[in-house]
Amino acid sequence: MRTLGLDVGSKTVGVAVSDELSLTAQGLTTLKRKGLHQDIKQLLKLIEEHRVEKIIVGLPKNMNGSLGPSAKMVFSLIEELRKSIDLPIITWDERLSSVAAQRALLEADMSRKKRKRVIDKVAALIILQGYLDSQARMKSPF
Repeated sequence: MRTLGLDVGSKTVGVAVSDELSLTAQGLTTLKRKGLHQDIKQLLKLIEEHRVEKIIVGLPKNMNGSLGPSAKMVFSLIEELRKSIDLPIITWDERLSSVAAQRALLEADMSRKKRKRVIDKVAALIILQGYLDSQARMKSPF
């Protein structure tokens, strides 16, 4: 079962997808936002292309756990997506995912220009991998 991970921003949506066994996440693409309906259209194409059965959406929370203005934008996208497909859509705490993505890219000695192009995709990968790891821990007998 493939799972799609999304890092929703005001200008872009980072997208990651899991392998068939839902063990590992791979960065897929960064979509430029073109309006809610066009964004949904782009996502539906990826969902069909990769035979996705579940969607994990990063939920931007403040450090104290409260929801800020960015969360409203995420919930709007989720609401529209739910109108278009009948798949489970789960929100996942994305606090510090962008910081972790930035750190990983800096450690890889990637140029600022390249980092800017891939940061959202890497953040989506981190969100999705966090979710996949939590599911694996819940299934583990140890």
